[in-house]
Amino acid sequence: MGISSALGPAREIVLSSGRIRYHDTGTGSPVVFVHGLLVNADLWRGVVPGLVAAGHRCLTPDWPLGSHSIPVPDADLTPTGIADLIAEFLDALDLTDVTIVANDTGGALTQILMTRRPERIGRVVLAAVDCFEVFPPQPFASLLKVAKLPGAIAPLLAPIRWKPMQRLPLAFGLVTKHHLPREIADSYLGPARRSAAIRADLRRFAAGVDNRVTLAAAERFAEVEFPVLVVWSTEDRLFPMTLAQRLVTALPKASLRTVDDSYTFLPEDRPELLAELIVEFTRLHAAP
Repeated sequence: MGISSALGPAREIVLSSGRIRYHDTGTGSPVVFVHGLLVNADLWRGVVPGLVAAGHRCLTPDWPLGSHSIPVPDADLTPTGIADLIAEFLDALDLTDVTIVANDTGGALTQILMTRRPERIGRVVLAAVDCFEVFPPQPFASLLKVAKLPGAIAPLLAPIRWKPMQRLPLAFGLVTKHHLPREIADSYLGPARRSAAIRADLRRFAAGVDNRVTLAAAERFAEVEFPVLVVWSTEDRLFPMTLAQRLVTALPKASLRTVDDSYTFLPEDRPELLAELIVEFTRLHAAP
């Protein structure tokens, strides 16, 4: 895990439901990253350097979403449970005025966090995320239904170890416009392929994915008092631009920036530009 040295040294923290591995680099106002399903901290390897150079401390945990290396068999891996885990992480490290940066499934978890445990958050970046009734998006909804079945995950992941298969729609073809480096694809897919305990965690998360939780969070968007930057790709194949527009309308202090030459995984396809947008946003909304 943490292939890129840009993420900083790997550390571990013991939370109430298990150990979480994270990377920590830089000094200054904290930025905590929330990745999505079947990726880990390596997703942010191209984003972190720009934020560190701009004076931020960047913390990139491996959340238990199928590409983590430390099983958490006793954790509540429902979306609400993981949102509470993120809040506990912020508490344990005593982080305040935090910028949360989320992508894909991580955005759904962050919306729950925003409306359930907002006290340590200073601002949020939602970069192409599940929201409203789209949690999960098609065709991954069907895949997650299969993933709930005991023994189903290993045969689903086995073919994706081959690079040509990674461009299939049910692999990375719908979420990355550009090819993933082989070592990064293995970082994402290897843990669940190799570990029955990680597959068990993934299956428990899959069982809890339901758009009722994102719709419930959306009902409380009017209560969100901090600024939110919504970043969306004009070419996104999972999340239409109408979802971004709905987020901006529903969140009182939200703004929208669009990006081209990218699919859903903006941190993979356009990491430098995403970093620039985050830095611009944090400077505009810096704490007094």
